Amino acid sequence: MEFAELIKTPRVDGVILHRPFMPTVEGTLCLTGHHLILSSRQDNTEELWLLHSNIDCIEKRFLGSQGRIIVKCKDLRVIQLDIPGMEECLNIASSIEALSTLDILSLMYPFFYRPMFEVLEDGWNSFLPQNAFKDLETMTDEWRLSEVNKDFSVCASYPPLVAVPKGVDDDTLRKVATFRHGGRFPVLSYYHKKNGMVMMRAGQPLAGTNGRRCKEDEKLINATLRPGKRGYIIDTRAANVAQQAKARGGGFESEANYPQWRRISKAIERSNILQESLIKLVEALNDQSHNMDRWLSKLEASNWLTHVKEILTTACLAAQCIDREGASVLVHGTEGTDSTLQVTSLAQIILDPACRTIRGFQGLVEREWLQAGHPFHQRCAQSAFSNSKPRQEAPVFLLFLDCVWQIVRQFPCSFEFSDSFLVLVFEHAYASQFGTFLGNGTAERVKLSLPQKTVSLWSWVNRPQELQRLTNPLYEANSLVIWPSVAPQSLLLWEGVFLRWNRSSRCQDEAYEEMVHIIEYNKELQSKVNKLRRQLAQLETEDRLLQTP
Repeated sequence: MEFAELIKTPRVDGVILHRPFMPTVEGTLCLTGHHLILSSRQDNTEELWLLHSNIDCIEKRFLGSQGRIIVKCKDLRVIQLDIPGMEECLNIASSIEALSTLDILSLMYPFFYRPMFEVLEDGWNSFLPQNAFKDLETMTDEWRLSEVNKDFSVCASYPPLVAVPKGVDDDTLRKVATFRHGGRFPVLSYYHKKNGMVMMRAGQPLAGTNGRRCKEDEKLINATLRPGKRGYIIDTRAANVAQQAKARGGGFESEANYPQWRRISKAIERSNILQESLIKLVEALNDQSHNMDRWLSKLEASNWLTHVKEILTTACLAAQCIDREGASVLVHGTEGTDSTLQVTSLAQIILDPACRTIRGFQGLVEREWLQAGHPFHQRCAQSAFSNSKPRQEAPVFLLFLDCVWQIVRQFPCSFEFSDSFLVLVFEHAYASQFGTFLGNGTAERVKLSLPQKTVSLWSWVNRPQELQRLTNPLYEANSLVIWPSVAPQSLLLWEGVFLRWNRSSRCQDEAYEEMVHIIEYNKELQSKVNKLRRQLAQLETEDRLLQTP
């Protein structure tokens, strides 16, 4: 298919662009296969380059012979284009709708993008499972890296290499895979260096109404327990939902078959509920009535912060079981690709200081989201504005990032990355020139040859100038476990994502720049103090030598 077939009018002059907190710009609108571009001959005006994949929906309005297109983006931005001529407006709108709803992965922009920067590090090779396993080997010899899924035949959503207990062979893993939803047998998610406890993740057991049993599954998860120790199974479904799953062939681990494990139900809502929540939240944010009661009522009705609280609470529970109870944990919901990953990744943020660095966080996203099979292409196909009926879209990853931001806000000196880094990751998950978040899992990325044909987001982020921009100036490495508050009063709306297009950030930007200036000045003064102390110590030494007879 040629992109030109979808572009009815490639160029229109005299288009007026309206953007939040930016001056109005008049210029030429151009449509390419992947971008909506507006350029102006006016001095000191910034061009608009908008990826079609970032467009959630458009609205058309007509004022006499002039048309107006409201473009609503997946990053929650809303822009307005005033287009002279009704026919041109209709053609542009039709072309944008066709280009922004293309669902063929191989036609996405990352396959056509050529970087204008020097690639110092290939991000596709920065966080391979075998490299992460080398770090694990320095701490324990109780695990091995299995190639049982090297051709993706055992589990379509797992990577080719997974960490499993050393005493469990590949034949056992194949049998366990037939007993777990989607073939997602229990694999290592995290090893807690402090006490040797582990966190695993999996899909639900396929127990069904007959209470089907799998002794290989029992053997696998019991292999992670120390003698005399009990473990915890954290089920991210409500108890009644887990019970109902039995009728559809799913279910949960029975106490009779897993006597050394205590099962805890912690309800995290399913994807369709989360998508409705995001839509309601963004509706509330764009309400122009300026009525306080109405705003608070709509914010509460969206239940967004309730979902944040539920996820954080469950992650804290998992971390508590590992660190304070000294017990190993298995986390699963139904598929094991959504709420399960929210819990396992947030628990690692709480427990592991390495995950609070820029590079460590990238590794966490790779291990616990990209390699672990979160279906990014399905979940991020729509954001909050789309008029089409949601299919499998859900802000699962956005909620995870929101939870991370809540922890960062409570521990502002314990994270190497700033709010800008989390916002950047959110934006690229929904629309990007990089191939990192394309596809629904490792199998699909391998099939599309993404590492060979596209550039990794991490190649861009890990350049010195970009790292400097994304680094938190207040960062001081903290080796301790951090325990965030999940009290309702402690949880706030993430302004960096939800309010940045609704109000100007000029005052906050100025305050941030002043803070950075103060920190740099403090470092200079500290350096001078250290230098003077060394000089003083040297003078005192020389003085003692002179006084010695």
